[in-house]
Amino acid sequence: MKELLIDLFRKERTPLAEIRYIFCTDEYLLEINRQFLQHDDYTDIITFDLTDAFTGQSPVPKQGEIYISVERVVDNARQLNTSREEELRRVMIHGCLHLCGYKDKLNEQKRIMRKKEDQYLSLYKRRST
Repeated sequence: MKELLIDLFRKERTPLAEIRYIFCTDEYLLEINRQFLQHDDYTDIITFDLTDAFTGQSPVPKQGEIYISVERVVDNARQLNTSREEELRRVMIHGCLHLCGYKDKLNEQKRIMRKKEDQYLSLYKRRST
């Protein structure tokens, strides 16, 4: 998975410095959602771009923290009739795509994001067989 994520940034032409994944509970992520995004709902993932734009490098290598609710991943996997591992991979990829500049607020943005997720999940499956 690590190799895939590094390759994702390369393919998206986004230099990478560091990503930190923080796996947490629904309640912990809900509090982050409230505190930093002023949203009062559960979510499976929140991505923070921590890139320091004043490094003098161009383009600036990305640094980020990706918070993932394990409970949401498990619940989503059950609802989507997929494995927990597959859903976790999708969410991890989703966070990286956000760091690469992809958005998912509008329907068209969601469609593009899902297509990219599927592309990288497929690449993962080909590599792991």
